[in-house]
Amino acid sequence: MNLANLLALGAIALWASLAALGVALSHVPPFLLTGLSLLVGSLIALPLSRFDLRQWRVPPATLALGVYGLFGFHFLLFIALRHAPPVQANLVNYLWPLGIVVMAPLFLPGITLATRHVVAALVGFAGAALAILGGSDAEATWAWGYLPALASAFIWASYSLLTRRVQAFPTAAIGSFAVVSGLLSLLCHAWLEPATSLSTQDLLLIALLGLGPLGGAFFLWDAALKRGDPRQIGVLSFLTPLLSTLVLLAVRGERPSLSVAAAALMIIGAAIVATRQPAAPAQAV
Repeated sequence: MNLANLLALGAIALWASLAALGVALSHVPPFLLTGLSLLVGSLIALPLSRFDLRQWRVPPATLALGVYGLFGFHFLLFIALRHAPPVQANLVNYLWPLGIVVMAPLFLPGITLATRHVVAALVGFAGAALAILGGSDAEATWAWGYLPALASAFIWASYSLLTRRVQAFPTAAIGSFAVVSGLLSLLCHAWLEPATSLSTQDLLLIALLGLGPLGGAFFLWDAALKRGDPRQIGVLSFLTPLLSTLVLLAVRGERPSLSVAAAALMIIGAAIVATRQPAAPAQAV
């Protein structure tokens, strides 16, 4: 497996802890939680840039793209979770890995889709759906909140691809994306949410959230996208809901169900197919 895919798996591993940390911090208003976590996460850019803040500077269009990705994704996801059943809204949101795969040829010149990429993406999404819905009593009901969930998925997929279309920027510049997005999230907290006091334990968990799924993961993700094949990375991303479910079950002391085991086989199989290098054409003799 190449370096880019390993970096992507690092980001996915950090995102896998998001659900468990979110449950532990479920009493904290979501915009406050996101804002503080992003500000903590931005600090990773300091040692990454060797404390050279010039690496945080990017053209206004690039900064706008970063805020579009980090803030836009979370803003619409929280709106969706407030106005749609959370399990189904989460599933709609997990269309973003599929979006990365199928939209790559539209956003990146020279990228084409092979049949194996499309099949792997569809199998991966089916596995993600099974991991999220398996064993739940969720019913298929319509809610307008599915629309912002879908828009949130589009934003993360398009942001991930468009970072390769703008002027090249150092990964440390993700720190500036996180700072602006964190401040906007705190403004949303002040506007939309009640004031809340935080305990010492809350602050420690928020710091962990910021260093992990809402911080470190973004830096690893950017480094992976700069080096790798977005079609492969998109399919690998279907591991996120599966690993998140497994971590949550482990924290609760529960065993994975047969549906989660089946989802694991589907997603891992899809990842193997997507990342397999095509055979070289035979040489004429």
